Amino acid sequence: MKHWELFLAPYKQAVDELKIKLKGMRTQFEMDGVHSPIEFVTGRVKPIASILDKANQKGIPLDRLESEMQDIAGLRMMCQFVDDIKPVVEMLRKRNDFEIVEERDYISHKKPSGYRSYHLVIHYPVQTIDGEKKILMEIQIRTLAMNFWATIEHSLNYKYRGQFPEEIKMRLKRAAEAAFQLDEEMSQIREEIQEAQVFFSKKKEIHNESKKKS
Repeated sequence: MKHWELFLAPYKQAVDELKIKLKGMRTQFEMDGVHSPIEFVTGRVKPIASILDKANQKGIPLDRLESEMQDIAGLRMMCQFVDDIKPVVEMLRKRNDFEIVEERDYISHKKPSGYRSYHLVIHYPVQTIDGEKKILMEIQIRTLAMNFWATIEHSLNYKYRGQFPEEIKMRLKRAAEAAFQLDEEMSQIREEIQEAQVFFSKKKEIHNESKKKS
């Protein structure tokens, strides 16, 4: 267990640092008073059991986890609209605090299961007492609807260990298309949604100010 704590410590540090940085991007949009393409950011380090399970499935030796397992550390950036994903990816490409080593577009080219998301694999430098250590980690950018589907599919995948019954597989594909259709419909009324959100935010600010004065 001590070995795993030492091994995972830089990954936990990378997730904590990058979460703060990426959340800061959203804050900057809010301070400028413009629509933020980033709804929220989450992050996690894979549990030891999940790491061992994936290493076994993929045939990755434990002494090559650092170089061959790309998602021991992972972050998710949620967007309201599909059209927000591309600007977020462009902003990430311009950053100089990490290096992008691979991009996978599962939105334009969805997986056979119906899975959609945009993945960036990066090298993130962590400063340790022994010097700089570059951590391989994954950033996923997706809409809330895509994330809902992916979360359910992930849970079912653990239950069936990837061997879905045909009926479940069919229903998941239909659900994936329904989620994407939802994103498409929301994109069509994007301006109205954003205007309503701005109106609601201003009304909330006025209400909070009046409460302070009373």
